[in-house]
Amino acid sequence: MRCPYCKTDNDRVIDSRSSSDGLSIRRRRQCLGCSRRFTTYERVESTPMRVVKKDGMRLPFDRDKIRNGLFKACEKRPVSKEQIETIVDRVERQCSEAFDNEVPTSMIGNLVMLELRNLDQVAYVRFASVYREFKDASQFLEELRPLIEKKGGEAEEAQSS
Repeated sequence: MRCPYCKTDNDRVIDSRSSSDGLSIRRRRQCLGCSRRFTTYERVESTPMRVVKKDGMRLPFDRDKIRNGLFKACEKRPVSKEQIETIVDRVERQCSEAFDNEVPTSMIGNLVMLELRNLDQVAYVRFASVYREFKDASQFLEELRPLIEKKGGEAEEAQSS
């Protein structure tokens, strides 16, 4: 490691500690040329995930795009920022577990829709209408049908209990 002060490439490690998040190691070093101390951080080098769009274009994975889409879908709904952040975390984790370097946008959209379906049905339908690019009301109704049938089944169960 090159000393940031005298640029000598001769130092020794005085102390090593794992960071609080466990994702890096902090090392205190002392230059053997000028005797000054400095800190370095060592992290695992990972290949950034890329998103493959419908047209084949590849872009860096961006949590903010998912977060912004969720905020729009959940606008004026009883969904907290923490719930949205949890969804973003889960979607990102599932993408990185299922794919090495590249994840299709369709996978991201489907994961977000699954999360919203369980969280808030209105937000789910809002997101689905944009994500699936509904052209007319019949497509909208097709998306609503399973939700309505599920509600009907729950109401019947409640009445029979």
